[in-house]
Amino acid sequence: MLLLFAILIGMSSLFYTNNLVGRLKKEERKNIELWAEATRLIAISDSSQNVDFLFSIIDNNNTVPVILTDESDTIISAKNFNPEKTGNPAYLQKMLLKIKEKNNPILIRLENGHYNLIYYKDSIILTMLMYYPYIQLGIILLFITVSYLAFSSSRKADQNQVWVGMSKETAHQLGTPTSSLAGWIEILQQKHPEVTITKELARDVERLEKVTERFSRIGSKPALSQENLVEILSRTIDYLKSRSSSKVRFFSDFDHERLIFIPLNHALFEWVIENVSKNAIDAMEGNGDITFRITETDKTAIIDITDTGKGIPKSSFKKIFTAGFSTKQRGWGLGLSLARRIIEDYHNGRIFVRYSEVGRGSCIRIIMNRENI
Repeated sequence: MLLLFAILIGMSSLFYTNNLVGRLKKEERKNIELWAEATRLIAISDSSQNVDFLFSIIDNNNTVPVILTDESDTIISAKNFNPEKTGNPAYLQKMLLKIKEKNNPILIRLENGHYNLIYYKDSIILTMLMYYPYIQLGIILLFITVSYLAFSSSRKADQNQVWVGMSKETAHQLGTPTSSLAGWIEILQQKHPEVTITKELARDVERLEKVTERFSRIGSKPALSQENLVEILSRTIDYLKSRSSSKVRFFSDFDHERLIFIPLNHALFEWVIENVSKNAIDAMEGNGDITFRITETDKTAIIDITDTGKGIPKSSFKKIFTAGFSTKQRGWGLGLSLARRIIEDYHNGRIFVRYSEVGRGSCIRIIMNRENI
């Protein structure tokens, strides 16, 4: 509606201005014709006649650029051009060629069958008036564009506030039953230590506590601390392995005893590894290999997660990290979008598709800085 309103205003202004310009062009031509007649009368008058009025008509033209030529187009005089360049014959000749394309010349008939020609172009005021509606429309469109962007930004900010509020409320609601479950499991372990399943239940409750912690931190900048990347990655792989199908084989191509300390938030980083791994499992349809590899440079630690799934088309390399993008019928397509936000916005790292081949698999690369930036 705003855009249509702007176009309506612009078109109305353009129509009105064009109508006004047409009328002014006619008036300017009449003035030049009067100027031409005064020039003719001065040329044929003798010294005894009073020509002061005729000279006043000529002098009153201070806006319309004119060039007076003889019948062979030799320039006799010029008025209302750049005073610093009028002394240059080449400049006036160039102006004459341009003026010829704009308006038809006015003929001044002299005695003995001779004549002069007056060439003129639109005045600066008329030219400015012709461009005015376009400038006006541009300003209106710019104003509406800025207003729309501000409105969209405000709406997105409101939506983000709603999501943040829902996340924190979810974390609050999960907190009570999770604490209760932890208490009941502790009682079971004390009364029935022979039941081994309580250990797995305890691990799942611990995972619920981490999920609750993640939701509670949405909307807040997470604190980073020096953590052993190898230990966190190994722990996450073990959890994923115990909760995945036996047809999914996990391989760790790194030394589990190695120490690689980098600044990160372990709860959010584990979330990234889980999301990337679950996407890999979905791509393999629950049957295939996932390989985790860690390499180092002086300034970064690099994690490559490779799967043997169906692969990603090259056109979707960037789309998969966009919120809402999903090839699955279920889910909101937020997993990899959250992963990118956690890595790039919170940890100043990078996450991208290193390579992928349709039908053979993909490799997601995560680059983490070894120092705070």
